[in-house]
Amino acid sequence: MKRIIAIVAGGDSSEHGVSMKSAEGIYSFIDKEKYTLYIIELTRQTWEAILPDGSRAGVDKNDFSFMDNGQKVIPDFAYITIHGTPGENGILQGYFELIGIPYSTCDVLVSALTFSKFTLNQYLKGFGVRIAESMLVHKCQGISDEDVMEKIGLPCFIKPNASGSSFGVTKVKSKEQIQPALEAAFKESDDVMIEAFMDGIELANGCYKTKGKSVVLPITEVVSKNEFFDYNAKYNGQVTEITPARLSPELTDRVQRLTSAVYDILGCKGIVRIDYIITEGEKINMLEINTTPGMTATSFIPQQVRAAGLDIKDVMTDIIEDHFN
Repeated sequence: MKRIIAIVAGGDSSEHGVSMKSAEGIYSFIDKEKYTLYIIELTRQTWEAILPDGSRAGVDKNDFSFMDNGQKVIPDFAYITIHGTPGENGILQGYFELIGIPYSTCDVLVSALTFSKFTLNQYLKGFGVRIAESMLVHKCQGISDEDVMEKIGLPCFIKPNASGSSFGVTKVKSKEQIQPALEAAFKESDDVMIEAFMDGIELANGCYKTKGKSVVLPITEVVSKNEFFDYNAKYNGQVTEITPARLSPELTDRVQRLTSAVYDILGCKGIVRIDYIITEGEKINMLEINTTPGMTATSFIPQQVRAAGLDIKDVMTDIIEDHFN
């Protein structure tokens, strides 16, 4: 009998639509001869399974079950592709732990840690990972323009501490832009990260490990046509993505070894993507880690899988079967 895979998408953040596109990608990637697939869309109000005929069935949160053609369906595995809360920050992982359904991503602690950009960066700094100078500002605090310029300097990035897809991110180049940028970021997150600008080559590197293998994918070089790799660059084609990146073999090896090391330091699971900036002197600076990376056909991870000469269908099978071996 085929295992039943629930592709869990949607969520409560501004990234809901992006997540649904990733769910369509994952649905197309997973081997349908081995697995029975359902996309389950979560919002704050409703949890619904999308059935083969296009109709929807409510999900019972007691056991994550739903009815299809008069039969009760309980998924064997949850492939989480929610970008943002509750699927990227540990909340949904805790739920699946409680009801005993294995899932595709990092566990509760690692998901929560990586979702807080500032906390993650400060944690990895203790392991010798290079990061940009930054500070955290809570909504109840606020911060003066003078403090930002004195402690971080201009230009800088003001971004939600717990969000993705570049929603609420501003590259700030003048004093007058600071408070509007903070206001935009606070709409996405209760705390905001103010990060020093680093001039260099932006990279993205995917990785996954199972009990039987360790795979660090080719690196993607990101050349944005905009001020930075913002939403339009990510999703509306205003970017050039070069896979594999135009790096020397030595620098490529250093980046990939760091990706593998960070994966192990954190105890990651499933596919993760780590973003970097290479600054003068070939210094590797980590920007952030994405534990539920985008999975449309044109997203970084599928690009990198193709560049590695791998079949994305086999990668999906690796991720799923690792929990049953």
